[in-house]
Amino acid sequence: MRSRENAFPWLVEDGCDVRSKRGISAHEEDAMQVVVSGRQMEVTDALRQYATEKFQKLERYLEASAEAVIMMSVVKKIHHVAEASIKSNGTLIQASQETEEMYSTVDLLYDKLERRLRRYKEKLLDQKHRTAKSGPAESLAAPAEEAGPRLIRTKSFEMKPMLPDEAVMQMELLDKDFFVFPNAETGRISVIYRRKDGNVGLIEPSR
Repeated sequence: MRSRENAFPWLVEDGCDVRSKRGISAHEEDAMQVVVSGRQMEVTDALRQYATEKFQKLERYLEASAEAVIMMSVVKKIHHVAEASIKSNGTLIQASQETEEMYSTVDLLYDKLERRLRRYKEKLLDQKHRTAKSGPAESLAAPAEEAGPRLIRTKSFEMKPMLPDEAVMQMELLDKDFFVFPNAETGRISVIYRRKDGNVGLIEPSR
């Protein structure tokens, strides 16, 4: 059976891929791949199985090649935190959750992602059935910015051209307040951002 490329190359512990370290059964390889790991904590087999089976239920919203990474940690012995990153067909979905008990954290994290993915799928279906509208998206002026903190970190990531509606959905999947993307309509870099009134704005460079 063809092995999948690691969609999360940062998941390496002591020079060993976490997946090979944990072991993946033939059944898990056929299903959506879920990697469960702990940060400075030991994840029991029961907890790993519970989280894996739980998150594999998200398959109905994702592409067959989707992979999910669940990172668990306990802060100050009382804060049980779980962070999820799901990669599906070039789309990245992220979320985190914290409670006082890890099983409850897993349940609430799953519920959060399930709601987000359900809305995403509904919007995709809605786009398919809508009549395509012509004309470029409205350009909005960027909000004024004051001098802020100094730059301390730079992130690099792959950017694929997409329509503004697709960018809005990607921003919601990442649970962010803005999203930078190459606009497939204009060929320029654009920014989608969440306005204070709850609506979404589009920033485009002047020609």
